[in-house]
Amino acid sequence: MTTTGTGNDTFGGLAGKRALITGGAGGLGAACARSLAAQGVHVTVADRDGAAAAAVAREVGGESWEVDLLDTAGLESLALDVDILVNNAGIQTINPIEDFDPASFRRIITLMLEAPFLLIRAALPHMYARNYGRIINMSSVHGLRASSYKSAYVAAKHGLEGLSKVTAREGGAHGVTSNCVNPGYVRTPLVEGQVADQARTHGIAPEKVLSEVMLANSAIKRLVEPEEVAGLVTWLASGQASMVTGASYVMDGGWTA
Repeated sequence: MTTTGTGNDTFGGLAGKRALITGGAGGLGAACARSLAAQGVHVTVADRDGAAAAAVAREVGGESWEVDLLDTAGLESLALDVDILVNNAGIQTINPIEDFDPASFRRIITLMLEAPFLLIRAALPHMYARNYGRIINMSSVHGLRASSYKSAYVAAKHGLEGLSKVTAREGGAHGVTSNCVNPGYVRTPLVEGQVADQARTHGIAPEKVLSEVMLANSAIKRLVEPEEVAGLVTWLASGQASMVTGASYVMDGGWTA
């Protein structure tokens, strides 16, 4: 079903706003696009998969942007005219540090820390001019805690937490908030693709990965649904969250408890 028009604007102050969502062609990004569009937000779906981004954009009545965020040189002169920026694009590689490919490490840091910095840098002047902006960084429980074999991912997410807080400090006087969303394991292709890697690394059967590794410390023994995370993102983008900044919102089924 296509979502167009002014939307319901249930959360307050979102109708007519413009949002950019990276990694928006699937998983969490697509869920965020649908949730924001349902509130009347005009969404730009950014993804390296142009066809998939265009499909989601058509569904929500927005537009698409085919972009390789690893091409950071192309982002340095960018100017973004958006009210809401959702830094969601991410990848994962699992290996012990001594076996971790340096090129893979740099790729993850570039995509998940340097690219968000450049996009925030590109968006802030327009946000400051309007005295309004929402920066929402898709972090992770791994932005607050560490897990073995994920040195690049954990380092990138910890860095993103710091970047988000600095953005909050600088943006507060200009009506701009900056927050992190910290889900546990979400039912997305990225997480589902980790099962085989985790099974190999831990030496267990794939069917035991969820119960014995991913959800071992969770009070609620299930994956987080993308729509649940998207609901939190939409609230953070809204007027109801205008005093929320520099925060990290955990949605992990009680893992970090």
